[in-house]
Amino acid sequence: MTRVVALGALALAACAGAGQTTPHSSTSGSPASQSAEALAVRAARAAQNRAIAALDAATVASYWTEDVEIRRGLGVLVTGREAYKQLFNPDPGAVARGEELIYQREPTTVEVSPQWPLAYEEGTWVGHLGRADGPALISGRYGAQWVKRNGKWLIRGEVYVALTCNGTGCSSKAAP
Repeated sequence: MTRVVALGALALAACAGAGQTTPHSSTSGSPASQSAEALAVRAARAAQNRAIAALDAATVASYWTEDVEIRRGLGVLVTGREAYKQLFNPDPGAVARGEELIYQREPTTVEVSPQWPLAYEEGTWVGHLGRADGPALISGRYGAQWVKRNGKWLIRGEVYVALTCNGTGCSSKAAP
């Protein structure tokens, strides 16, 4: 529960149902034990990971609400779909091809509210150099709030915390 509290407002909606009936949840258990909605959130995350690896910023952004908020791994706040999209679509020539950081998120749990169209995802993330299976430069843990709109699960907020680094991944500074 400490981690949920630490995520504050991001996790508030997911926590609000704690006194309700048992939520639909999934862990790393077998797919048969996972709810269809939790599997849909996991499938959306996997599709977004593939889009990140393919450097397809438009598809990456299609999984966010317009008002998405992210607290990046080293503490910088980014608000709005267009601002977040720029992190995946830098200025041409700013980063050489093959030098991009390819972020991959791996959910460990997904909990879906039985009351509201909300889900909470928690897991680990890694920033790989150049490709999804490239050298890991930075990694940590994350939490995400998903909202279901018009039959599609979208990310409304994410909090990432960098915990480990390698090589040039250690040269970045955390926000004060």
